Amino acid sequence: MIVCHCTGISDADIHSAIDWMRAADPDTIITPGKVYRALGHKADCGGCLPLFLSTMAASPAMGVPAELRNLRRRGIVG
Repeated sequence: MIVCHCTGISDADIHSAIDWMRAADPDTIITPGKVYRALGHKADCGGCLPLFLSTMAASPAMGVPAELRNLRRRGIVG
């Protein structure tokens, strides 16, 4: 399914970019901008961002790195 018509980015492209970034650095924080850059594009009109974000959220590799989970409970973040 095409997620971003301006750049032709599909849901499969987004999931592949996320998998690649997670494999390269398991602790990286993955943002939409990083996904666009990994795919050689940048956001254009922004109309796709709600679908882009929900597609990212659906990726199994989008979990928060273990070291960053529960920081408030551990008293590290105010």
